[in-house]
Amino acid sequence: MKEHDNRREVRCGHCHRLLAKGEALDLTIKCPRCGTLNHVRGMSPDAEGPRASDRSGPCTQQMKNA
Repeated sequence: MKEHDNRREVRCGHCHRLLAKGEALDLTIKCPRCGTLNHVRGMSPDAEGPRASDRSGPCTQQMKNA
């Protein structure tokens, strides 16, 4: 029995040949069939967004002094 494969397929934008399976943040791959350069950009599902700094700055110092 074949396992369910939920990896993302990367296909050629010109001839639709399967080029890769998986996740990529930044990938350029040349199709061996038609020679088209394919560029794939994606976001990692584990990537965290920007966070606030935990360093004390002028705003936190003003609040402490008030």
